[in-house]
Amino acid sequence: MILVDTNVLIDVLADDPEWADWSEAQLLRVIETDELAINPIIYAELAAAYRTEAALERALRHWPLVRLPLPYAAGYLSGQAFRNYRKKGGQKRSPLPDFYIGAHAQIEQLPLLTRDVARYRAYFPKVRLITP
Repeated sequence: MILVDTNVLIDVLADDPEWADWSEAQLLRVIETDELAINPIIYAELAAAYRTEAALERALRHWPLVRLPLPYAAGYLSGQAFRNYRKKGGQKRSPLPDFYIGAHAQIEQLPLLTRDVARYRAYFPKVRLITP
C-alpha cells in the first residue's frame, strides 16, 4: 500500500500543466501492483477545492483509494517533527497537517508518493519516498 500525498492528487484532479502527467503516470503505475491510500488529513486538504462533499467524492471515484484511519502514534510523531521544524526556524507556511502525513507514512511503514521531497526527507528519513 502506498500513501498518496495531497499534491499528487491535486495535480491530477486540477490537471496541473506542469505536474499532471507525472502524477497520473505514478498513480497508474502504482495501481498495477499495489494499492493507493489516503487518510483524513489528505481528504481534508482536497476538500478545500470542492464546494460539496459529493463533488469531492465524484472527483475521487476514478481512483481506487483505500481510506486509512490515522494512528495516535502518528499524531505524536507529527507534533515532535513540527516542533523540531519550528526550532530550526521554520515558518508557519509549512502547516502541521503536512507533518501528520509524513508521520502516518513512517508509523505504518508506508511508502509516500509525493512531490514534497525536502520536508519529508528532512523530518521523516525512514519513509520511502516516490518522487520526481
